[in-house]
Amino acid sequence: MTKYPGAEKWVPHNGGMRKVRAELGSCRGCDLWEDAEQAVPGEGPVRARMMFVGETPGDHEDKEGHVFVGPAGHLLDKALVEAGIERSDVYLTNAVKHFRFELRGKRRIHKTPAASQITACHPWLVRELEIVKPSLVVVMGSVAAKALLGSTFRVTQERGKRVELPDGLPAVATVHPSAVVRSEEFRRDFGLFVDDLRVAVELLGQEAV
Repeated sequence: MTKYPGAEKWVPHNGGMRKVRAELGSCRGCDLWEDAEQAVPGEGPVRARMMFVGETPGDHEDKEGHVFVGPAGHLLDKALVEAGIERSDVYLTNAVKHFRFELRGKRRIHKTPAASQITACHPWLVRELEIVKPSLVVVMGSVAAKALLGSTFRVTQERGKRVELPDGLPAVATVHPSAVVRSEEFRRDFGLFVDDLRVAVELLGQEAV
């Protein structure tokens, strides 16, 4: 397995999210910066009660510099509406901040980040959690699950249930919206995805009591 230096030396531990966003582009913690257009920071209220963590920027996100603006992002927007969640109320980010891809002709095809790249980028996610201090985290997909819940966690077995991050922070795991976009059983899988988000809303309400 490739050994990367990791992001720790680039992550600012003073200042808030503005400092994080300013420093993120200079990160050389793994090799993904070499081919990606840019690092893509998280977005949303700095004191959001709910934080969504996805996998990695896609082609659209890499070009535009914003999270969840491609097909998976559009599907997530629809699911949030169905679940009664305002996108403007939640903080959205990814476990890995640079786009990993392979070229097929002129097309850049998404490639799942390696475990070493997930580990290398993890300090950025830790810092975001420290700043936002969410009451609940929605973990979307296996890469986010590996980053936050460990390599043995299985989203397919634990989705839609209350789980806890290692520090005790409540979380709900679900599939990544891109999996729903690609699904041959779209209507069913979209409904299941929305159901998981509704569980998160219910749990967030319980945390407030």
